[in-house]
Amino acid sequence: MTARSVMGIIVLFCILISAGIGSSSFGQTRDPGLTGRSGGKALYGEVTIEGEQLNTNNKPVKIDLILYTESRNIVERNTVSGNSRYRFNNVPPGLYELVAEVEGTEIARVRVDLRSPLVDDVKQDLTLGWTSTGPRVAKADPVSAADQYQRNSANAALFTKADRALDTKDYDEATKLLNKILTNDPKDFQVWTQLGNVQLIQSKYEEAETSYLRAIDLHSGYFLALLNLGRAEIGLQRYDVAAEVLSRAVKLRPKSSDANYLLGERHILQKKGSVAVGYLNEALKLDPKGMADVHLRLASLYNAAGMKDKAAAEYEAFLKQRPDYPDRKQLEEYISTNKKP
Repeated sequence: MTARSVMGIIVLFCILISAGIGSSSFGQTRDPGLTGRSGGKALYGEVTIEGEQLNTNNKPVKIDLILYTESRNIVERNTVSGNSRYRFNNVPPGLYELVAEVEGTEIARVRVDLRSPLVDDVKQDLTLGWTSTGPRVAKADPVSAADQYQRNSANAALFTKADRALDTKDYDEATKLLNKILTNDPKDFQVWTQLGNVQLIQSKYEEAETSYLRAIDLHSGYFLALLNLGRAEIGLQRYDVAAEVLSRAVKLRPKSSDANYLLGERHILQKKGSVAVGYLNEALKLDPKGMADVHLRLASLYNAAGMKDKAAAEYEAFLKQRPDYPDRKQLEEYISTNKKP
């Protein structure tokens, strides 16, 4: 592959999460009868190649996705071709870099934060544009121009420093720097959201709520602020408020598996399992593999309601998506005992 053709791959809109909680599952719950978690986080997402999807030799473009630790040790490697999905399972909590390479040449690098105690799964999508003659412009979906705040160079530098402080878990310094930006420009809704994210990671739900509300006052359609405000309200056990906020998030992005999942989870917490099932099933429909753990949640609901045949069906569907699940034997025993002929 020539240097010219390698340059034909460009990352367009990689950063879909902020502080590791922009797009992820909240409070995954396991059936009480199952023990022995795998013990790590999951990083997953979709890789979309916009364009010809062929290299200069007319062969499908193959992209190596490499997950590195901060000390540049390789955790795992996935190879994808065309429009497909990737997944890294059982990743210890921490900071990582996801690197995309084509024939040994780096074309993209994304920082990923897997430290939050509130998040088990983090979704990081990559959209790549390909042309054999050079870079091209592609559509700006899913990140709209309205969701990008234009800050001056001084505040941009402070934001970078805050990001570095967050990388080292120096939450006090990150908070200080973000507040300094807001003193200079109190209309920066993205910084208000990032401040809320820092507070949410520390389980400071009241403070996070205030920050997210400021962001939403400035940009009522900012999906990330709405979604994470829903998380904060769940943390505060204000389930009615969470329902209102998450309903807005689902209305704004009906195809968000995370928003549908969280709204379903909210109904479960208020013991409204029959209502929750619809949203959980919608999350599964939107992202069958990434939301596979929702099958466990549904199975737990059905099992508690005495609908063991339906629970068995959910466990069976889960194992199709996660054949390497460490508790597979226990699930298979449950399926064998309770599945209808």
